[in-house]
Amino acid sequence: MDGETEVTVIGAGLAGAEAAWQLARRGVRVALREMRPLRTTPAHVTGDFAELVCSNSLHADDPANAAGLLKAEMERLGSLIIAAARAAAVPAGGALAVDRARFSAAVTERLLGHPLVSVCRAEAVSIPPGPVVIATGPLTSEAMAAAIRELTGREALYFFDAAAPIITLESVDQSRAFWASRYGRGGRDYLNCPMDEEEYQRFHAALLTAQTAEVHGFERHMVFEGCMPVEVMAGRGQRTLAFGPLKPVGLIDPRTGRQPFAVVQLRKENLAGTLLNLVGFQTHLRRGEQERVFRLIPGLEKAEFVRYGVMHRNTFIRGPAVLNLDFSAKARPDVFFAGQITGVEGYVESAASGLMTALALLARRRGRPVFAFPAETALGGLAAHVTASPSADYQPMNVNFGLLPPDNRKKRGKKEKKLALATRSLAALDDFILDCALNEGDPEQPCLPTQL
Repeated sequence: MDGETEVTVIGAGLAGAEAAWQLARRGVRVALREMRPLRTTPAHVTGDFAELVCSNSLHADDPANAAGLLKAEMERLGSLIIAAARAAAVPAGGALAVDRARFSAAVTERLLGHPLVSVCRAEAVSIPPGPVVIATGPLTSEAMAAAIRELTGREALYFFDAAAPIITLESVDQSRAFWASRYGRGGRDYLNCPMDEEEYQRFHAALLTAQTAEVHGFERHMVFEGCMPVEVMAGRGQRTLAFGPLKPVGLIDPRTGRQPFAVVQLRKENLAGTLLNLVGFQTHLRRGEQERVFRLIPGLEKAEFVRYGVMHRNTFIRGPAVLNLDFSAKARPDVFFAGQITGVEGYVESAASGLMTALALLARRRGRPVFAFPAETALGGLAAHVTASPSADYQPMNVNFGLLPPDNRKKRGKKEKKLALATRSLAALDDFILDCALNEGDPEQPCLPTQL
């Protein structure tokens, strides 16, 4: 494949940005198409690539956690998204969280500066000649959604996604809060607002009666479990929040020396630490109701909101029904899909999908067999869910160890089992990369494209 070959990538979110980078760094000329800022979405506010709209956290960074393992695998393959995230990281205990403005700016700068990437700021209303990667994300425009439905012959699916509000640090009464991470891991990375039982019950009752914003054109019950609005969670039981995002386990209030009844955690949104995200507080409450209810949290009585929580539509295709194992469309194999529109859920998962799609496209162009990562890897497990899930009710999925084949060797506990799975996964990926490099000249072998 030479530098004159052009691949069109539609969408410069996490998946599209990663796919464009992986193609360009291997000598492929890429036409990257992004409709923002000329046409925006209900969730985006900038025209930068890889803008984070729900949270600034890329979740756990320890390979003993599935999200951390996926990051480790992506780093072995030269991921732009993970490299940019590390450069823009903010303290977040055992998680990888970023200053979202610096992160998106870095991704944008790298792609705009690459000589093989040309950027077109315009909405794609149809699917162009291939090869093409569709990475339009969960907020795909109506015109492109219609083109995708025409291509796949099936109706797209919809679900709701919600984003948490952001407040200023200076508006928090820190005399009523304390800085700490659970079990002391990671230092003073979270600002914790403790609640006694009476305060928690008052807050819970207010959530149940708060008014939500109107949702036009979609069914109210279609809520993705992985990003559930806090008011929906509250409606599932009085103690649901206390055992979920408000669980106090691993936190001791220094004022009392005891574990609180419940804790609301605030995480830094930027490197300066002047902005804080209400962890787990995705919501669809009206703006005025967000102020009224969330100011019942101890320490947030005078909270200044710089971004309110929002709910917006997410769109994804029935991956197992319409995609081949290499993320190409069964109806048109020169069209590849990447990112949340395939049914992966999460920032890192979306970027991983873009990475895998780019490598699969390269392998296809070089006449190789279907490109697939080993089933033992997080990448392979995620790809198998998207393209081959046997479920009759296909739903978006975050990466998790349940997607990997079990390790039947005897282990002492859950932590040891996860470490063993992570060790096995990274070893399998390293062997796969080595085998691909050694088999570069053999057309009968699946080959990882060069210039890793």
